[in-house]
Amino acid sequence: MNTVAASSSMAGTRPWLGFLVGGVIAGALDLTSAYISFGPNVPRGIAAGLLGPSAHQGGLGTYIVGIFLHFFIAMSAAFVFYLASRKLGFMVQHPVVCGLFFGIAVFLVMNLIVLPLSAIHFKGPYTLRGLIQGLLVHMICIGLPISFSVRQFSK
Repeated sequence: MNTVAASSSMAGTRPWLGFLVGGVIAGALDLTSAYISFGPNVPRGIAAGLLGPSAHQGGLGTYIVGIFLHFFIAMSAAFVFYLASRKLGFMVQHPVVCGLFFGIAVFLVMNLIVLPLSAIHFKGPYTLRGLIQGLLVHMICIGLPISFSVRQFSK
């Protein structure tokens, strides 16, 4: 058995690895992007969505909660893509297009549902630059890694 056949058969026996790997990669890329754009206190801002605005002054525990929540959301998004791809086969056949559109969907869900319902109740105002940056980051750093990972491990 050659390496391609071995890795292909291994991937086919564990399709759940697709959303785990995709979620970790997407979470890491998105968190890195947020650190670059907004600075090192991003995890406290994420924790504020659950704990309220006082989380911005929190310590190490709050920081860790923020990182955990961030990866939980990324894994949840990857799991949603994985479940949808089980019913809609074209999602793994066209990972670029579906990944880009999935990134847009994640951006919309986060900004129109999750953030307004969070403890910080953020509803805007949004700047054009912020919208474009957010869409691009979600498309490239979240949608594509998730779609390619799910495709890779679904074979």
